[in-house]
Amino acid sequence: MTPPGPEASGGASDLLQTSAQMRRRQRRGLVARLALLGALMVAVAALVTLIVTILNSSFGLVAVENERSPGELVASRGYPEGTALGDLTKEDLVALLEAGISTNLGRRFEREQRFFGDRMVFEDLYVLNDLCMAGDPPPPACYLPARSHSQVEALVVERVVEPTIVGTWSFFSSVFNRDDVEAYAAEKYPGAELEFRSWLSWDFVVNPQSPEPAIAGIRTALLGSLWVVLITLAFSFPIGVGAAIYLEEYARENRLTAILQTNINNLAGVPSIIYGMLGLAIFVRTLEAITSGSFLGTGGEATANGRTIVSAGLTLGLLILPIIIINAQEAIRAVPGSLRQAGMALGSTRWQTVRSHVLPNALPGILTGTILAVARALGETAPLVVVGASTFITTDPSGPFSKFTVLPIQIYQWTSRPQDEFRNIAAAAILVLLVLLLTLNTAAVILRNKYSRRTA
Repeated sequence: MTPPGPEASGGASDLLQTSAQMRRRQRRGLVARLALLGALMVAVAALVTLIVTILNSSFGLVAVENERSPGELVASRGYPEGTALGDLTKEDLVALLEAGISTNLGRRFEREQRFFGDRMVFEDLYVLNDLCMAGDPPPPACYLPARSHSQVEALVVERVVEPTIVGTWSFFSSVFNRDDVEAYAAEKYPGAELEFRSWLSWDFVVNPQSPEPAIAGIRTALLGSLWVVLITLAFSFPIGVGAAIYLEEYARENRLTAILQTNINNLAGVPSIIYGMLGLAIFVRTLEAITSGSFLGTGGEATANGRTIVSAGLTLGLLILPIIIINAQEAIRAVPGSLRQAGMALGSTRWQTVRSHVLPNALPGILTGTILAVARALGETAPLVVVGASTFITTDPSGPFSKFTVLPIQIYQWTSRPQDEFRNIAAAAILVLLVLLLTLNTAAVILRNKYSRRTA
């Protein structure tokens, strides 16, 4: 039998070498795959830990001591035992409030908002006083809107019942160690009532800020966040998209354009506190006459001294403007050039081509990038602290020239307090902020899918 020649042995060695290379590639591919899977698992574990920690602080047992017992208050109005305070009529709640607070405080509440809608305003505080006295019948403006049943109940709880939280426990401790918690509470707080509380509730959303965590809410901060985001979007979206259209469709490639593009890319990475200092120098101080509303004659809001919602919205608008420009440029650049050429070939002007062909196809990417940029602005804290957002305010913003606070600053202010219960309401506020962010992200996905199908 003839032995294999050099060519056959060379082919076998090449085959073995190729097989060894394939095994090495497979091992490297497996290592890369495991590394990527590990990165994903770490990210998921971090998110799960964050959510569990927040939920653990948002629910749990609390020990509450009341200055006056709700049961005794209900019994004093002749209601049977077991009736809840919220089951009382509005007239009985007002009677409890009048009996439990001072006369001057009651008059202040009556001036701010009536308890009943059929009472007229004859206070010197109101400009309408003479008009109301002269009118027969008085005009509708002489009547202030009456407080609702729930608002009167909230006042009774705050001013008459006066609940004070003396102890809090996490969700896991409340569920798995409830017997130990009850024994500890009975020994240390014998006069307190132990109840399971969801710190995230509708009352928490609609109540204003308060120094007492048992009745504190985020209404003022939530309205402030919505006002600021609205002004941010109204300022940054048209300017950002317009700048992106010009840079992609009209600007020539020269040194000036390259410098502008480089600066825009660099501005997207500037720390947010720098934008806060810029907003303080320009919007709060230099343009104070405009941002305070004094040029419109809004004397009541002029005490804000430029530290208003307008200043905050414009500052955050500058913060996200480079992000919107870059995202819009990428979306416009992704539109095939054949669409532009087809429009031009049919006699359309450049603007008609951009308006009718380029923008509809780039709109999904533009909207997605804009909403994600606004979501970032919603969670910013540092620039608003510099601009002058309030850390404690109970007055709802009535317009763009009002003083304000926002959810991130409200959360920061609560977490800096030493009492444990403030960290519980901070966790509940974080859940509300997460819901807003997830809502914005969901809207981005829905809009992207909707316009992608329309332009497909």
